[in-house]
Amino acid sequence: MVAPERLTVTQARRVALAAQGFTDRRPVAPTPRALAKVIGRLGFFQIDSVNVLTRAHYMPMFSRIGPYPSALLDRAFGRAPRRLFEYWGHMASLVRVDLQPALRFRMDQAQGVWGGMERVYHDHPEIVAWVLDEVRSRGPVTARQIELDVPRRSDHWGWNWSLVKTALEWLFYTGQVTSARRNSAFERVYDLPERVLPPAVLATPTPGVAESHRILVGAAARAHGVASEQCLRDYFRTRPEPTRAAIAELVEAAELLPVEVVGWRRAAYLHREAHVPRRVRTRALLSPFDPLVFERARTEMLFGFRYRIEIYVPPHKRVHGYYVLPFLLDDRLVARVDLKADRRRSVLIVQAAYGELDAPERTTAELAAELMGVAGWLGLGGIQVEQRGDLASALAVAAGSGPLAVVG
Repeated sequence: MVAPERLTVTQARRVALAAQGFTDRRPVAPTPRALAKVIGRLGFFQIDSVNVLTRAHYMPMFSRIGPYPSALLDRAFGRAPRRLFEYWGHMASLVRVDLQPALRFRMDQAQGVWGGMERVYHDHPEIVAWVLDEVRSRGPVTARQIELDVPRRSDHWGWNWSLVKTALEWLFYTGQVTSARRNSAFERVYDLPERVLPPAVLATPTPGVAESHRILVGAAARAHGVASEQCLRDYFRTRPEPTRAAIAELVEAAELLPVEVVGWRRAAYLHREAHVPRRVRTRALLSPFDPLVFERARTEMLFGFRYRIEIYVPPHKRVHGYYVLPFLLDDRLVARVDLKADRRRSVLIVQAAYGELDAPERTTAELAAELMGVAGWLGLGGIQVEQRGDLASALAVAAGSGPLAVVG
């Protein structure tokens, strides 16, 4: 590739979309190979406890390859040979398993660990040792199962649940235990790494801290296509100084190519495998935790789209809704919808729908079609569009002409 020295925002946006897999044609029948390709591109899927639509880690795969059996992703994480393991990548995440060695520095240094875990480690080493022994002898096991065996002493109340759970989280963060899978209640099922991770990963020598950052920053740069230092730092939540050093080394190795993006105030870097598509033809609903949009400043720089998650905002102060998904049409974010899966009634509820300025005329029809796809994937029998937002009335009409029954 002859690397450009200057990109327009439109070009940068298309580079990012290509790097994230949105220029690939959705497979007719999703296969493990299609899933592996997305895993290879993104590097991880962020986990979140909110289940108002579907668990956060399932949605990015759908956004890229369309309806797929969620069991494919469950197997990639929960059964050998594992392609993913759970750890603190970008927050709690299912991370590409070959990146585990590059995250060991975080485990070894307990870098970023919150104070409660560290206090338990220092103040109650006997609890930490006992919990580790429980996992070793009983794993795979949930925290709740361990709590049932908490020793009780006659001279005091014994170890309480919060201490045991916190000790387990310390062991998880420091890599002494890992997650074998999530159970039906979405609880971690803990086990020892040597009983979960592939032997080839366990046998991989631990890279130094600098090399670990080069690996992580390189993976972030490949996933982004083009990115600022802040974007690269945010992807795996690496610290400023080692991230800058890694960027400099990757530039020297010609893996990253400095470029100017018109209108960006920050320096930008183009991954050597990135390309600039002449056009992008796609549509997708994006989870709030999708790597394309979770760094909100980047979303605004690339798409001119101001996006904030409002889950923790009081209802009367929300602007767009509780669980709002941006709608990608070709190379623009053209609308946003507040979605809820009513599983009892088997209905996908569109609680609000808003169009962006200058959204193309076909936005409503394309959005309706994508909503029908989501509803079908989730096994829901209908769509209900509530009358909130400037796009709601037209969307109700467009959805009403589709194959799914619309509940009034």
